[in-house]
Amino acid sequence: MEEDKVYLSKEKLEELTKELEYLRSVGRKEIAQKLEYAKSLGDLSENAEYQDARDAQAIAEDRISTLETLLKSAVVISGKKGDVIDVGSIVSIKKNGEGTERTFTLVGSEEANIAQGKISNKSPMGEAMVGKKKGDAFVFRAPSGEAQYTIVDVK
Repeated sequence: MEEDKVYLSKEKLEELTKELEYLRSVGRKEIAQKLEYAKSLGDLSENAEYQDARDAQAIAEDRISTLETLLKSAVVISGKKGDVIDVGSIVSIKKNGEGTERTFTLVGSEEANIAQGKISNKSPMGEAMVGKKKGDAFVFRAPSGEAQYTIVDVK
């Protein structure tokens, strides 16, 4: 199923794999130690340390579960070569009526970071660009209304 795929760069895949390994080994051990210490303090019903450790355990286990699911459905992308825009493409665009050109890398939603010029393939702009070529125009609905752009270059 196309929608179940999570697109990741090789670097992001390695980063998430390391995070998962850390949480499974070191993270779980640290939380277990905190739980043991908190239990040693006595009455668990009014023990803030115990409650904090239980909360940390729940957060860590939730993150482990999320990472496991994400990594199972991960598809590694690399810079796309070709003229059709897809995940991994570096795209230069220009808003119709303006002269400023902007360049973005189309990535999976897990890596999206507009400050770094990385937009998600599931964002309105990303979805509108997929399948287009250099010179094509595209339109998408932005919070400020309909936005019209032209593709200047695809790398």
